[in-house]
Amino acid sequence: MIDTLLALVPFYGLFLIAGVVAVSCLAVPLPSSMLVMASGGFAAAGDLVLWQVIVVAFVGFVLGDQTAFGIARWGGPKLLDRLKGRSGTGAAILRAESLVENWGAAAVLLSRTVISPLGPWTSYIGGAAGLGWLPFTLAAIIGAALWSSAYASLGYIFADQIANIASMILNGAGFILAAMVAFGSGWWLWRSWKAMRAELRMAQAEKTGAGK
Repeated sequence: MIDTLLALVPFYGLFLIAGVVAVSCLAVPLPSSMLVMASGGFAAAGDLVLWQVIVVAFVGFVLGDQTAFGIARWGGPKLLDRLKGRSGTGAAILRAESLVENWGAAAVLLSRTVISPLGPWTSYIGGAAGLGWLPFTLAAIIGAALWSSAYASLGYIFADQIANIASMILNGAGFILAAMVAFGSGWWLWRSWKAMRAELRMAQAEKTGAGK
């Protein structure tokens, strides 16, 4: 599959990347991560532009996420019941369901970094379970940005070792990279949350002082 997609990159380029990433977000088994990483390698060779690869992968990811969320919001629990009944998807859906129940919108971010195979299913679960659109979208956008940047940059930096890196990711060693990305995003969210709280406290203090 990946060989076929790579052969099409010279002809369809960025449109192919965006399309494959978007469709993979609907739980269609396409090697989107490998394609984005290989496209980073093409950028290193001068055939593509790195920032364009990152942007189209990000856009495809966001569009796919929103589509999956919308489908599940429209289909509701009945859609999930039908998906759970399919062979090979039931276990993944149950894991995603447990993740969303325990972590809420944070599960969406985790499923796009540390446990990316559950990404499509958390979108479906979030939509069907009534997770708010705004929390879902914010977490999904951050996760999509991290995912797109990480894989495209990996391919760009290690263009001559893409096959080895792909093998590591497929064998599970890529968990370390994903964990680092997740840690970085968590740190950024924590700092942003602290800054927001500080601003709210200052605003409240100014309002109280003005009232006196």
